[in-house]
Amino acid sequence: MIYSPKRAPEHRALKLRDLNFHTHRWAGSDPDPVVLLHGWGDAGETFQFVVDAMPDQHTLVALDHRGFGRTEWPQDGYWFPDYLADLDAWLDVVAPDGPVTLVGHSMGGNIANQYAGVRPERVKRLVNLEGFGLQPTTADQAPERYRQWLEEVKAGDRFASYATYPDYDRLAESLVRRHRHLPRERADFIARAWSSENEQGRIQLRADPRHKRVNPYLYRRDELQACWRNIEAPVLYIAAEESEHYRRIRDVFTIEMLREDFKDVRLEVVQEAGHMLHLEQPERVAQLIADFVGSG
Repeated sequence: MIYSPKRAPEHRALKLRDLNFHTHRWAGSDPDPVVLLHGWGDAGETFQFVVDAMPDQHTLVALDHRGFGRTEWPQDGYWFPDYLADLDAWLDVVAPDGPVTLVGHSMGGNIANQYAGVRPERVKRLVNLEGFGLQPTTADQAPERYRQWLEEVKAGDRFASYATYPDYDRLAESLVRRHRHLPRERADFIARAWSSENEQGRIQLRADPRHKRVNPYLYRRDELQACWRNIEAPVLYIAAEESEHYRRIRDVFTIEMLREDFKDVRLEVVQEAGHMLHLEQPERVAQLIADFVGSG
């Protein structure tokens, strides 16, 4: 049985920065939108479970990031600053008159963090779901990183490809195996949000395989920390107790550490959830977001 949404979204195609984006809007009585940013490999549609657990008055909007879901694939590859510019252009459409609440998961959380520091006047609250950033890099890693990127570009489709599945059921089964707290009906919904049938009749992920290429630019965490320290909005970090990402850093990822980079921050940990906590424990995630949004 496939999950049946309680609040169906309005789907809209939107041209932003010469690219066709797919967007989702769940209307509520409050016209000010809560803006949802999905993670790597995901799509805006799977915020459905969190939306259904949120109070009805909230209006929520999501988009499929470039090269994910039903959004167009750019011809020139993927560069992180483009996500900021896409968000900037989208907010001019969905919330032109004031600051918004941003909610981002994983990659979307990192986008939200950086954007809130670059455009602090556009963000009134920020909820980060497992968007921890990456480990710092050093300059001596640059030659090998560029070499790897050149090799992956040269390999083209021989390097960048995703597995296909005989049917949606097989993809849903793999999701349940990977995410131990994910009910089967949600997995069936996610499988259809993430994929479509290709010309050979197999189920193929909608994500552009070029996302798998290594980034030739090193991760300069000190620059990003400078952005984080420029955030004026209160920040809610939500981690997942069973997340492999959180487990690697939990000893140092403390509220005391967060306060070194964020002016107003709190930390919550969701039990019985892995990295995809918005899929596994959407009711708890929705409660934390709703309480935070309503906190003033």
